[in-house]
Amino acid sequence: MPHALSSGLPRNFLRPCLLLLLREDDAHGYELAENLCAFGFDSSDPGALYRALRKLEDEGLVRSDWERSESGPKRRVYSLTAEGIEELDVRATDLADGERRIDAFLDRYLKARRLPKNNRRSRAINGRLAAHREATKRRGELAPRPDVPAAPKRPNIV
Repeated sequence: MPHALSSGLPRNFLRPCLLLLLREDDAHGYELAENLCAFGFDSSDPGALYRALRKLEDEGLVRSDWERSESGPKRRVYSLTAEGIEELDVRATDLADGERRIDAFLDRYLKARRLPKNNRRSRAINGRLAAHREATKRRGELAPRPDVPAAPKRPNIV
């Protein structure tokens, strides 16, 4: 599989990314490898990408056909099946649920850690939370906030 950045991408994140890219448009492997960069993958292991595509095809989520190329040999073009669309919907829901749990963790972390507002870590986490909330507003579906009690207050130890 193309290497994920070590920034904490979800396990098996390649799978929903490939399904999404193929939902947007049919594509050949090289196009998919290029477009995966937007999700934090690099293309240093193209063999892993093709193994993942073959597995998706074996599961009936993706199909492939050979297409003539205008400038060279035939190339395999991948497309999403109806079963692949259903799987994409399930994975997108799972990712959204996971994102809400991560947001709850980050909220509590900031409260428990009590970092100064100008702290680099605090700014990064608050920026991520604000971006997520803005994205959910734009979609018109405010993500329900989990009922998570506030982190217990700890005395400041100097």
